[in-house]
Amino acid sequence: MNIPGDLRYTKTHEWAKPLEADVLIGITAHAQEELRDVVFVELPVVGAAVKRGDQAAVVESVKAAFDIYAPVSGTVTRVNSALTKSPQLVNQDCYGQGWFFAVKPDRPDEVKTLMTAEEYAKTIQAEAH
Repeated sequence: MNIPGDLRYTKTHEWAKPLEADVLIGITAHAQEELRDVVFVELPVVGAAVKRGDQAAVVESVKAAFDIYAPVSGTVTRVNSALTKSPQLVNQDCYGQGWFFAVKPDRPDEVKTLMTAEEYAKTIQAEAH
C-alpha cells in the first residue's frame, strides 16, 4: 500500500500536504482502490469556507458516490480543474496530479493533529480485520 510519509491523513481516507501558502488535499491510494474507476469529481468553489470534517467535494465511480471531507478548516484557495475533464487522474496518480483542492488553514497547526503515515497504515489494517 502506497502511504507517503510526508503527508497527513484522516480516518475518512483524505490526505493533506502542507505547503507554504496552503494545504493540498486529495484521497489516499486505499480510497481510490476502493472506488475503482472514478468517472466524476465535484470540487468546492474557490473562496468557499470549509470546516474540518465537513463535506467539501464529491467523487463518483462506476460503483458509487462518496463525499470528500475537509481535513482542516479554512478557505479554498484553488481546485484541480483538470479533474473535471480527466477524473481518472484520481486513479492514476492520487498523490500527484489527482489532488482535489487546496485550503488556506484558519489554524496552520491543525494539520499536525492529523494522522501520520504510520498511524494511517494501522487504521487501514484495523479496518481490514
